[in-house]
Amino acid sequence: MSKIDQDTVDRIAHLARLEFESEEKNRILEDMNRMLDFVDKLSELNTEHIEPLIYMSDEVNQLRDDVAKETITQKEALLNAPQKDSDYIKVPKVVDRGRSEA
Repeated sequence: MSKIDQDTVDRIAHLARLEFESEEKNRILEDMNRMLDFVDKLSELNTEHIEPLIYMSDEVNQLRDDVAKETITQKEALLNAPQKDSDYIKVPKVVDRGRSEA
């Protein structure tokens, strides 16, 4: 099995939008390689007559009907809103449509 290197940690950190100091990056690298080693141990097991585990238990979900009901009025919801206008709760802008990152 291949090992994780610094470049792989850098790519994963970029994708996850994480930043690591040099020492932290080395600890992450060691931890990830230990995880791979642990998972690689599974290849040593003989699973020839083992059925795949599809469900964690034999219990069946007890589902309820999805019935819409009013639990709080719009007026009551607006009472606790930190920012609002006459009909809606105002929230900070979280999406910038002008930028795109690859």
